Amino acid sequence: MTEQIIEKRRLASPATTPQALAWDRRNNKLWVGSRDLRRIYAIDPENGTVLKQQEAPGIPWAAVVLNGELRFTIGEGADDDRYIYRYTPEAGFSKMFACPEFTGSYLSFDGRNLYMSQWYKKRLLQFDHTGNVIREINVGAEICGHTFANGSLYVLRGQEHPNEDWRIARLNPQEETPIAEDIAVVPFASRSLTFDGETFWSNYRAKDTIISFLLPS
Repeated sequence: MTEQIIEKRRLASPATTPQALAWDRRNNKLWVGSRDLRRIYAIDPENGTVLKQQEAPGIPWAAVVLNGELRFTIGEGADDDRYIYRYTPEAGFSKMFACPEFTGSYLSFDGRNLYMSQWYKKRLLQFDHTGNVIREINVGAEICGHTFANGSLYVLRGQEHPNEDWRIARLNPQEETPIAEDIAVVPFASRSLTFDGETFWSNYRAKDTIISFLLPS
């Protein structure tokens, strides 16, 4: 595969090592989490202006917006144990449940259920509203982001070492055993994936940059 994503815009991250990334449709803003500073930021997607910022209770590895709230994957302690947190700007962070085996990272939401990926297990887990795993989807490669868009599930998959080799793939979540189909090459070391209704967004963490892009037709 040689076709690449079609880059549209770059924003300077509000902080070093942008990691978590989520689109807030209701308020037309992006939420970004800094891995190294352990802070989260709401920013204007047009110019990157910081609208709100707050300290996180650990490393904000991933985020997704659902029903007007956010969910974060937070890494805690020396072992970086992973937990799912609820977040609202009014009430702040509250812990919901531990990730299976205390591992997990990127998040997406299909309108009803939360999904979380496990990087080294190369799979997505679907949760019910209490945090029980009700479905597993094997993606066949390391996962550095995923999001739902127009009824499909899009996954950034590939391998980190030795050369940060990533593709964006599409899956049909309605299938009993979805098969990932690569659509385009992602030519940067991407972290997180979100969709604003028209374009996709991902972090180029190593360059402290947020990039929006389209898929090739």
